Amino acid sequence: MREIKKKHRKKGLEGLTGYAMIAPFFILLTLFVIIPIIINIFLSFTNYNMREITFVGLRNYRDLFKDKLFGIAFKNTLFYTVFNVIFTMIISFFLAVFLNRNSWVTKFTRSCMYIPYVTSMVVAAMIWLWMYEPSGGVFNEILKALGLQPVNWLLQKSTALPCIIAMNVWKGIGYNMVLFLAALQGVPASLYEAAAMDGAKGWTKIRYITIPMIQPIIFFVFITNIINSFNVFESVTVMTSGGPLNSTTTLVHQIYTRSFTEYKVGYGSAIAMVLSVFVLLFTFLSFRFGSQGNDTGN
Repeated sequence: MREIKKKHRKKGLEGLTGYAMIAPFFILLTLFVIIPIIINIFLSFTNYNMREITFVGLRNYRDLFKDKLFGIAFKNTLFYTVFNVIFTMIISFFLAVFLNRNSWVTKFTRSCMYIPYVTSMVVAAMIWLWMYEPSGGVFNEILKALGLQPVNWLLQKSTALPCIIAMNVWKGIGYNMVLFLAALQGVPASLYEAAAMDGAKGWTKIRYITIPMIQPIIFFVFITNIINSFNVFESVTVMTSGGPLNSTTTLVHQIYTRSFTEYKVGYGSAIAMVLSVFVLLFTFLSFRFGSQGNDTGN
């Protein structure tokens, strides 16, 4: 009986130790994630303006779907997300395939490609602002050297958002490349050797061996890029402040503007809720109908 009691006591102590180890995470999660979400949900039903707060029910949501600026921001966010995810994933994947070698040149190149990711977004945005400078930026100097007219890259509605996408693709490909590289190095070399014996060449190997074998990482990169793209904010704020003529404003930029510039915190909270629901819905559908990282797609 004493031995049984000792075993139960030992298991109880081990359980308490485990809970004590994970407690800091759940405390921080509650303080900085769960409670702010609950507060944001409540504020979205009010007209809080930093001084007064009144419950207004669904009025913010009704006004939201009548707001043309919200529609513009939503379209801009979708446009940014689609092209940012496509270009980031394609470029980083093929860079990983090309740099999946053990020479000092490829190792040095990998390090160089990763530097933009660890650089502050503000610093990266300022560098690209200088490159886009109409009167002496790198891109316009190249155009002049080719005998072409300079372009007001960030001052034209047709080019401002693509310019922001280009900067964010440049900044993000290093991180995604590292994820793809880690996955590629787990693919057995024997599969490529067997395929080569059957006459398979470059693209055939990538299509029928590489992509199926690293499908879980592809799915992970896709989901994380979608979520990050919907939350784009710093580059827009630093480079264009949402202009020209709201052509680069995004949902998160609108949340900031409405909440902390116009002091319509309740309205900004409603935008945040719509964005959160949309991202959650898209993520759920991706897991429901996507491959979820298995080879059969079930």
